[in-house]
Amino acid sequence: MRTTIVQTMNKCLMDAALWGCLALMPILTWAQTYPVKPLRLVVTFPTGGAPDILARLFSEKSQLGQSVVVDNKPGAGGNIGADFVAKSAGDGYTLVMGTVGTHSINGALYEKMPYDMQKNFTPISLVASAPNLLVVNNDLPVKSVSDLVQYMLAHPNKLSFGSPGIGTSVHVSGELFKSLTGTSMTHAPYKGRQFAIPDLIGGNIQLMFDNMPSALPMAKEGKIRAIAVTTAKRSSAAPELPTVAETIPGFEATTWFALFAPANTPRPIIDRLHAEVLRVYRLPDVQERMQKLGLEPVLSSPEELTRYQQIEITKWAKVVKESGAKAE
Repeated sequence: MRTTIVQTMNKCLMDAALWGCLALMPILTWAQTYPVKPLRLVVTFPTGGAPDILARLFSEKSQLGQSVVVDNKPGAGGNIGADFVAKSAGDGYTLVMGTVGTHSINGALYEKMPYDMQKNFTPISLVASAPNLLVVNNDLPVKSVSDLVQYMLAHPNKLSFGSPGIGTSVHVSGELFKSLTGTSMTHAPYKGRQFAIPDLIGGNIQLMFDNMPSALPMAKEGKIRAIAVTTAKRSSAAPELPTVAETIPGFEATTWFALFAPANTPRPIIDRLHAEVLRVYRLPDVQERMQKLGLEPVLSSPEELTRYQQIEITKWAKVVKESGAKAE
């Protein structure tokens, strides 16, 4: 009787293992042949900004056997493009270059989000981080963070700061600045940085906490004036510039970019994409190009990205609450 029970249990285990293997075979076969058609990499902002630059680097350098088509879908602080990917099939053919805004800040700013920043996505890898650069119109009579604070205290609500959209790191950097200094200024959201920059140069807005890859070249050309960087430490791309924190202790705002797939994308597909992300962004010429723009390569495992995203969601929810910022 005991032998019969053992034999029966062994048969059940073997059957379960067989059925498990059979169930897994389509996914494994799919992963082995993936990709069989071009991939779409959605950028949630217009062309020219840091997420667009990073996406196009991946498009140019990837060797997946299929092309990677960059698709810019700007609007609503990145929510339009991110939502498109959130509602796409989890088959590895639609990806998003997520940002600190679309995947950690917007949930606190918008009363009704069209997607869940965590549940609707499968993390692949962090890609890069960058300081924001505090830049001002050349006619504004300030040359330091201290000058700017004094000017704002003497002229409440006189200044306007631009951003490429509500919920972007550019936006919340300004809100954090106001909160820590007790100053006031008006937020002017645009559909993309390329629409804000002409107004900054022309004086319709007076300052921005723009992404360094976008702002640094223009500052070096003398079109705008760079005041400080928003990270805790000075940037190797512009070591002569102080940090905001050197004047305002506790100020830190880092922009980050990461690759996400829709929820329920099979792990073998994620592993294939993750390996290619690591390969591309570790290429010496890619790293050199990124660093010249002020982008720091920061790669991770999917699990590390999951943990980091949660930390950032908690951090920025506190900042948004304390500043009182809301999506207009």
